[in-house]
Amino acid sequence: MKEISYNQSIKSKDLEGRGLSLSVKREDLLHPHISGNKFRKLKYNLEEARKKGSTTLLTFGGAYSNHISALSYAGKLNGFKTLGIIRGDELAHDPEKVFTENPTLRFARSNGMEFKFVSRAAYREKENPEFIESLISEFGDFYMVPEGGTNRLAVKGCEEILSKDDASYDYICVSVGTGGTISGLINSAKTCQKVLGFQSLKGDFLEDSIRKNISGGKQWNLIKEYHFGGYAKINEKLISFINDFYQQTTIPLDPVYTGKMMFGIMDLVKKDLFKSNSSILAVHTGGIQGVEGMNQRLLKRNLPLIKI
Repeated sequence: MKEISYNQSIKSKDLEGRGLSLSVKREDLLHPHISGNKFRKLKYNLEEARKKGSTTLLTFGGAYSNHISALSYAGKLNGFKTLGIIRGDELAHDPEKVFTENPTLRFARSNGMEFKFVSRAAYREKENPEFIESLISEFGDFYMVPEGGTNRLAVKGCEEILSKDDASYDYICVSVGTGGTISGLINSAKTCQKVLGFQSLKGDFLEDSIRKNISGGKQWNLIKEYHFGGYAKINEKLISFINDFYQQTTIPLDPVYTGKMMFGIMDLVKKDLFKSNSSILAVHTGGIQGVEGMNQRLLKRNLPLIKI
């Protein structure tokens, strides 16, 4: 698979009035089904699985997980059997209805992924050795990819996001879920660059996770004010921003990660929290597959839809 993305310049009076420049690194265009950080995170994990002679990939995720979707296709493309341990045992009550209504799981199943639906209590044990052993007993040997894909090899892949052409940017911005992507960016950023991570979920636990995966004390910071209530939470203000941004730039944003990041960036611009005459690079981590599922939920809540 080719590793090609490009930087798209964003025009805005808010930027020009402050002497700022903003570009979006279109990692979402790396692959139609394994886009953005999922492409990067899976690259070396797939190589490692082959080296170990594994024929099966097992991973974890929620019912609308970008990671589940991407890994299912990557497995199909590279000749691996795939297993998804999905949070929510209620989904097992009527799986055919779930596959009919859930575009993410329907797509994953079309790629050959098999599923095990577990309770939320059991899902919290996903890193427990005894739970892993029970999965080995049930399914046989497998190569395990963690929830969200974040591990040492994923961080290595994410270190390749920045190219030599990106060395001139003053700020590198990225949405943060499990912390793997920002860790790779911190490791590869220049010492003069500051990496800003926009959390998509609540909590103060990510700092420790990131520190375990980075190699030095480069400048980085987590921005925690733009999660909109927590993981996958969304309101009309964010929906309106995503739709307006797409209309103005033709860049689609997802509501869980990149939409919140870009909203945060533009809000920080208006608050004059970026140094004047500096340049900003926002990394688009993909995730557009999740928009269809989100729109289904918005429709049930009588909220406006995301139009991309």
